[in-house]
Amino acid sequence: MSYRLIRPLLFRLDAERAHHLSIAALRMMPRPAPLPHDPMLETMVAGVRFPNPVGLAAGYDKDGRIAHKMHGLGFGFAELGTLTPLAQPGNPQPRLFRLVEDRAVINRFGFNNGGQGAAADRIARYRRPVGEGPVIGINIGANKEATAAGRGVADYVTGVTCMAPLADYLTVNISSPNTPGLRALQGRAALDDLLGAVMAARGTDTTPIFLKVAPDLEPADVEDIAAACIDHRVDALIISNTTITRPGLRSPLAGEAGGLSGAPLTDLSHARLRDFRRLLGTHLPLIGVGGIATAEQAYARIRAGASLVQVYSALVYEGPYLARRINAGLKTLMQRDGITNIADAVGVDA
Repeated sequence: MSYRLIRPLLFRLDAERAHHLSIAALRMMPRPAPLPHDPMLETMVAGVRFPNPVGLAAGYDKDGRIAHKMHGLGFGFAELGTLTPLAQPGNPQPRLFRLVEDRAVINRFGFNNGGQGAAADRIARYRRPVGEGPVIGINIGANKEATAAGRGVADYVTGVTCMAPLADYLTVNISSPNTPGLRALQGRAALDDLLGAVMAARGTDTTPIFLKVAPDLEPADVEDIAAACIDHRVDALIISNTTITRPGLRSPLAGEAGGLSGAPLTDLSHARLRDFRRLLGTHLPLIGVGGIATAEQAYARIRAGASLVQVYSALVYEGPYLARRINAGLKTLMQRDGITNIADAVGVDA
């Protein structure tokens, strides 16, 4: 059945309830066969081989229930979480809003999840051995109480210790606007402390560490983050999380508190990607996320310097097979430009 036919029915439901229904439906889906090898789209980033460059961003599969099935929808990788050391309920409902007129979403979940211990047990059952099957990233964060008490760094260390053995890569999430004080970790001194502790906790483990940052950064912030990533040998940078700005929205829900994602984030996230590419060059892989809904937008982000891209909010409006359509469109665009592998398109416009 076409998603356009069932979308009006889903939009009659509360947004968070519809989200949970989609998770339940995917849990019932049989585990799909591996994605076929595609020499045009396959790429290597941070020592990990990705079957295609289109990934599912963190926030959809918070507890690691269906990430291992998302390649059945065409995703080259899936990032689950954000997971915190202890379970927490997140912010009060309602906390997820569709801004239909703007093809956008506002959320203020606040890292609601069942905790790393429960997720680790679940993930381990389908991740033996790690490295086989679909590429899975695990996004880690700090509990609200720990952040408020200034103990956030310890929570990230716990996340590395607990989740690294189960992940193809780990993402350190310091950019959600829905945990008070979390974005302060993007400051240079705090970021040095955090990344130093995270890398020490990784030790001799080879699991790549990615850092996810906000789009709401001043030029000095971008410079500090770029320098810290190089100094601490971060393996990749994800740009970007949701924004607290409200650029030209038409929806009556535009005033809801939380992070804005979807179409209004496209230009801002793309601009931050260009900023980091200009500073970092080819020294650090970049992952573009925010407002990507078409192959053309994904290709523009790749040509601007992204080795991979991620989508999430666009699924609300475009349906579950968006990744397949983006990948097919990428191949058409690459053929037009005479590019035989997606890695050769990275940064050609930078």
